[in-house]
Amino acid sequence: MQLLLLSNSAAPGRGYLEHAREEIASVLDGARRLVFVPYALADHDGYTAQVASALEPLGVEVTGAHTADDPAGLVRGAQAVFVGGGNSFRLLKALHERDLVRAIRERVAAGAVYMGSSAGTNMACPTLRTTNDMPIVQPPTFEALGLLPFQINPHYLDAKPDTAHMGETRAQRLEQFLEENDVPVVGLREGTWLRRDADRLTLGGIDAGAILFRRGEDPAELRPGADLSALLREEPRFDSTAR
Repeated sequence: MQLLLLSNSAAPGRGYLEHAREEIASVLDGARRLVFVPYALADHDGYTAQVASALEPLGVEVTGAHTADDPAGLVRGAQAVFVGGGNSFRLLKALHERDLVRAIRERVAAGAVYMGSSAGTNMACPTLRTTNDMPIVQPPTFEALGLLPFQINPHYLDAKPDTAHMGETRAQRLEQFLEENDVPVVGLREGTWLRRDADRLTLGGIDAGAILFRRGEDPAELRPGADLSALLREEPRFDSTAR
């Protein structure tokens, strides 16, 4: 299984996907036909055109899943699948409605590369439960693709003591998740990503790194290059209230 899971698709002062272009070229490794899944945003054509422009320098041909009468059939013939960011509730609803949950799982298990950014990274987890998004639509279930046995929180933000915001910090919200679910969560800061190559999982990106949350443990800082392969052997337990 080959996965590249980006926290974000755009970085300050850089073009779309430019900050991760070398890593994208590496994971695609000769794949020239990619199916882009644009359902997290409303403008499917515009979103697909943006991705096509970003990947053109790599010699990758991009086809939007929305252009096919049978999106699941298109995915089943893909060399690579890229699920873009936006609203994760809208995205997951569309994946279930179009039978893309099963199609993507099967195609990635058969060897196709899976790329996700933001909401697309959320989709690689067992469930939607660690998204940052507003539920603008109601998917039939929170069950996502399950390409990993743990959860990710993209766009992870550290608390700022001088802020006027009085709501929960991101860390507090993830601790609340762990009160109800016994599942590790990797908080990916901006500019970072996870790369899975078969049974090996590594953290990449900028020095900011990531942070790992586990029930009953203090959050652990992770540096780029960290080997997180042990997370692939986790057995997630959802709706498991802490006692």
